[in-house]
Amino acid sequence: MSACVPTRTPDSPHTERVHPPHSPPRAPHRRFRVAGADVSASIAVFLIALPLSLGIALATGAPLQAGLVAAAVGGLVAGRLGGSPLQVSGPAAGLTVVTADLIHRYGWRTTCAITVLAGLVQLGLGCLRVARSALAVSPAIVHGMLAGIGVTIAVAQMHIVLGGSPQSAVLDNLRSLPAQLADLHPAAVAVSALTLILLLLWPRLPGRTGRLLRKVPAALVAVTGATATAVFAGLTQPRVELPSWTSHALAGLPEGPVLGLVAAVLTVTLVCSVQSLLGAVAVDKLIAARPGLTAQVSRSDLDRELLGQGATNVVSGALGGLPVAGVAVRSAANVQAGAISRNSTMLHGVLVVVAALLMVPVLELIPLASLAALVMAVGIQMVSLHHIRTVTRHREVPVYAITTLGVVFLGVLEGVTLGIAVAVAVSMHRLARTRITHDEKEGVHHVHVRGQLTFLAVPRLSRALHHVPHGSCVVVELDGSFMDHAAYETLQDWQRTHTAQGGSVELTGRRTATGTDAGTGIGTSSGSGSGSEGVVPAISTGQTVVPVNGTADSPLAGCRCRPWTPWRNHQCDAPPPEAPHGGPAAEHRAGRPKDPSDAEPDGRTGAVLPQVAESAVASGPARSAAASAPTEPTEPGERVKPAEQTDTTHTTGPGERTESIGATSAAAATGSGPSGRQLVRGISAFQRNTAPLVRGELARLAREGQQPSQLFLTCADSRLVTSMITSSGPGDLFVVRNVGNLVPPPGEESGDDSVAAAIEYAVDVLKVRSITVCGHSGCGAMQALFDAEPGGVQTPLKRWLRHGLSSLERMADPGRPWARLAGRAAADAVEQLCLTNVVEQLDHLRAYASVSRALRAGELELHGMYFHVGEAQAYLLSEAGEGRGEVFDHVGVADLSA
Repeated sequence: MSACVPTRTPDSPHTERVHPPHSPPRAPHRRFRVAGADVSASIAVFLIALPLSLGIALATGAPLQAGLVAAAVGGLVAGRLGGSPLQVSGPAAGLTVVTADLIHRYGWRTTCAITVLAGLVQLGLGCLRVARSALAVSPAIVHGMLAGIGVTIAVAQMHIVLGGSPQSAVLDNLRSLPAQLADLHPAAVAVSALTLILLLLWPRLPGRTGRLLRKVPAALVAVTGATATAVFAGLTQPRVELPSWTSHALAGLPEGPVLGLVAAVLTVTLVCSVQSLLGAVAVDKLIAARPGLTAQVSRSDLDRELLGQGATNVVSGALGGLPVAGVAVRSAANVQAGAISRNSTMLHGVLVVVAALLMVPVLELIPLASLAALVMAVGIQMVSLHHIRTVTRHREVPVYAITTLGVVFLGVLEGVTLGIAVAVAVSMHRLARTRITHDEKEGVHHVHVRGQLTFLAVPRLSRALHHVPHGSCVVVELDGSFMDHAAYETLQDWQRTHTAQGGSVELTGRRTATGTDAGTGIGTSSGSGSGSEGVVPAISTGQTVVPVNGTADSPLAGCRCRPWTPWRNHQCDAPPPEAPHGGPAAEHRAGRPKDPSDAEPDGRTGAVLPQVAESAVASGPARSAAASAPTEPTEPGERVKPAEQTDTTHTTGPGERTESIGATSAAAATGSGPSGRQLVRGISAFQRNTAPLVRGELARLAREGQQPSQLFLTCADSRLVTSMITSSGPGDLFVVRNVGNLVPPPGEESGDDSVAAAIEYAVDVLKVRSITVCGHSGCGAMQALFDAEPGGVQTPLKRWLRHGLSSLERMADPGRPWARLAGRAAADAVEQLCLTNVVEQLDHLRAYASVSRALRAGELELHGMYFHVGEAQAYLLSEAGEGRGEVFDHVGVADLSA
């Protein structure tokens, strides 16, 4: 009988429906389940959303019920359909000014219709999959828009806080503020002051009790405290009024000038979309900071998020609600409260519906002054000092200031338009502004180019190069990150002419790199141009090569260092100075044994290291930024320095510029041997090239202390570069290295306190979220363990390797299946021991009290890893199932998107 057709008895009175023979069986019915973490997170978000929704509705001049409708729809619809599972949507403070202006111009019903139309536009944009383009907006414009909206909100709500009524325009509110200050309402001021005091002090409650109390949202505490005080004190003042839902106004047909309505729809679409998409990206960063959550929650799908926001605005506008967008405060609270799925967002929407239907008498006790004080505080917080410092550091203050002032005095759409125009003008100014100077120091001519080299700077560049005498030594310092085709050819032609006339040219800069094949070696941003074939576009490697005129018999003419050469034990030690007429130095060079590093390159391209951007501080340890830049000529026959000069170049490592012996410190010159010189050169190159790029990040780590998320326990083998294998930066990994990546079992008299102390410190103090034990191929410790004979002299190595004897016993146990690599068997017994040792050391880890306690609490994960050095391939341990043993799965490029 076919496996696809279920059996039935012959006397069955009914004919059973079956699926087609070649279709999969129906999935079993799953009961809907909600995790406890989602329930608690939804309650926390609901307690924040309820007062804020009423306050934002009050600030816009819309019916207060509209804020509840938007909060409920945002939770239910956006929570179910959106592409960011943990982002919470609802009425946002960033939309307050836009909505208030629409209500003032067109009325409430038309505003609802505009919200519906904006949602339809969002649906269309989502179908076109253009969500990523919204992220191209300069952060200075977004921050400026939010700051302008925050100022507008704060000025308007100040009147309600003082007991009056706001005007429709910011200038009108500012003009009437002195009169309002002269006519204070004591009851409103007292309630507002109490709300602000509670908002300010509640998050700062000290002690253990304070930590427990701070779990209750400050916004809820402030509004509840002010309401209770007003009720018990019998203060007479305006309160929340929620009319019957039967009289709630729904959307109507839009009425007004067509162009005005179109502009209104585009404004709502722009603000809602940009705020929601940027919020989704921010939520991804919050999720990434919780390693245990990244495996359960997928990254945001921005196009789906745009579709979800569009559907939400259609429903909210049709039901008479405010425009909806992703809200940063509620989203952050959702993640921090421990939410693990979109169920928390949807449950918060359900709770809002319940409150709107059953808690009307309680909500009507809230004073309007308390809600106004809450929204005013939110508006003030939107003018972020952190954002101001960021735009100042990146020299984008004009963009930020113009956008803020435009939003405050003209409107959101007009302010954003002005901000975009200023951002474009600033970018063009930076691209076109190039400063070229020429001076002479000690017989060497220095041409310094500050800025980007475009065709606009070619006349000044040619003029400066023309003043350089023939046959002289020239250093051209390129201090920019872009060179177009015209500047590339100008510099290339001049360099060839100057070297042909007996001169020497050195091209240096902050961002330089070398090519890999024959060519001119001057890279452009596009890699085009004559002679640029085979040249790798420069990406911040910082290497300098000095081509000069001469024959190919220079001592270092055959040396073609690349940034990755130290990884293959390729060093180019500087030869001693050459004496005139072939003196002793020349004889020494002629008689020295041939260094394998002098061989021709194997054709592989040099690795390039991205720079560390300053803006990486807010999102994590370090964020990379690559920029194209010029490189230096590297012809196969070019010499590195004139034979009569004593200075030679040296490449010290990835991302480092070559070092000139004549320019190094005295310490380099007094090095006792090649190793000493290599050490000093490496440190010198780090101080010059790498330190300026990472200094800001390391300064932050120095202030805040280390907060690594992982303990990485691996072998002391020099070929295992943990930061390279894991693509990590400073502060990411707490690394413990020893011979054989061994974890001595705890509690033994002969145990190892060093490893135990590191584990205890990482788990109990640093609160790492995962521990990885990493073995590797060709491990000398495992080879020694495998070859060791019992007895004999107990050397320190033998005493240490006794912690690996249990791995040998595990491998020899016939009752246990062997650990293996996915897709192939172990190459030999030593590799099998390497794999088994990783599994055994994980068992040792579980025996530690701190590790066991963290595992039971779900606060820690253990990972096994195997790195095959020869293949440069990583494998992660995964359970293969009962009786099949442990399998190390291949980690490929496709896994990076998971």
